[in-house]
Amino acid sequence: MLTQTAEHGIDREHMSENAVAVVEMLRDAGFAAYLVGGCIRDLLLGRTPKDFDVATDATPEDVREVFPRVRLVGRRFRIAHVRMRREIIEVSTFRRTIVDGGDTREHRPHLSEHGVILHDNVYGTIDEDAFRRDFTVNALYYDPVEHRVLDYCDGMADIASRTLRLIGDPRRRLREDPVRILRAIRFAAKLDLKMHPDTENAIAPMCEMLAAIPPARLFDEFLKLFLAGHGVRAFDLLQQYDLTEILFPLPSHGEDIVRLALASTDARVKQTKPVTPGFLLAAFLWHEYLDRSPPLAALNGDGSRDEQDAAASAVLAAQQSTIAIPRRHGYFVREVWGLQPRLERLTAGNVAKVLEHRRFRAAYDFLMLRVEAEDVPAELGDWWTDAQVQEPEELMQKLPLERSRRRRRRRRYRRNGANGTTESARAVANGGARPPQGDAVP
Repeated sequence: MLTQTAEHGIDREHMSENAVAVVEMLRDAGFAAYLVGGCIRDLLLGRTPKDFDVATDATPEDVREVFPRVRLVGRRFRIAHVRMRREIIEVSTFRRTIVDGGDTREHRPHLSEHGVILHDNVYGTIDEDAFRRDFTVNALYYDPVEHRVLDYCDGMADIASRTLRLIGDPRRRLREDPVRILRAIRFAAKLDLKMHPDTENAIAPMCEMLAAIPPARLFDEFLKLFLAGHGVRAFDLLQQYDLTEILFPLPSHGEDIVRLALASTDARVKQTKPVTPGFLLAAFLWHEYLDRSPPLAALNGDGSRDEQDAAASAVLAAQQSTIAIPRRHGYFVREVWGLQPRLERLTAGNVAKVLEHRRFRAAYDFLMLRVEAEDVPAELGDWWTDAQVQEPEELMQKLPLERSRRRRRRRRYRRNGANGTTESARAVANGGARPPQGDAVP
């Protein structure tokens, strides 16, 4: 049942002027249009929206006729990206719930044999659009002209009680799109919402269906879950609902380094410092990599490095079947892992090369996680911390003596005489004078 309220507490000054302008231009062209979804939810919760979306009865082709700078994107869910000045406003057409067996006006099925939505471009009215959205708190529409909120699914009540509730039958909604399980985890973590019991009880029976989701889409969800500043809370919820093992081969003893990596990433996000998914992937897959590779202490020669590379390739290849890892992030993970045994080898030549490596800082940060997880001695982390501010000469003097001493090459000299006596031996016999440098065989 539709309820409309003007007493919502939304401040127009916190809205995007460009998004409001898109609504007004669509209405001037004869279409209905509203601000919708996450932006309204966030404003009602006292948060700053990341972006603003518009819902309208105009089709994507109609939107392209209204605005001069529009790009139509998506197949499963076709939308219009309207560029207003330097901002992109996402404009979607009202849709309606898809019934089993597809739609008589379409020639292709919209649901798979398991009930997963394949195509979602069946247009409808605003009330139909509200009931096909995932959560009640995301099904709120704001009219910026009359300053009122349109609520078809009791979303305002759930906002007031900070409850996350799926619209309709929870199991069916999760079956339609299993990624909604991860979205529920993300919203609960990000917005500090408690799940409605019906929503919560539907997750466990449906979680295996995440295996049917394309790995590339799960990688996008991985970014949203863990790179938005609430990764630790999201991880705790994944653990609570036994979802971690579906996404990653994470043993129980591997949780410490993952939690430390997530806490570090959350802190960097809050400080507006750059973050990379490669660092988190290195942490999530670290113990799987250790199980497949030789002991780090044994990784000295070329042969063991080949085994190390083979182990990294096997781990990343296996993970691709669940979460697709773009090649650039895979290279990042490999380099961070590859530098770990080198960080444990304090020799003059190795230290100089490691400090110059392009991934040194990331590998050092990863080493410090291992220190916190008591995987390596704290003294090793302290040494590399000091190494970054030392002059090269001072640093070389601080290398552990037993590790910094190089093996001296045995000099080979030409043998002279029938008895094979070397010139170096003669020199020693004649008072210890060494042979000229030119006499040494290269």
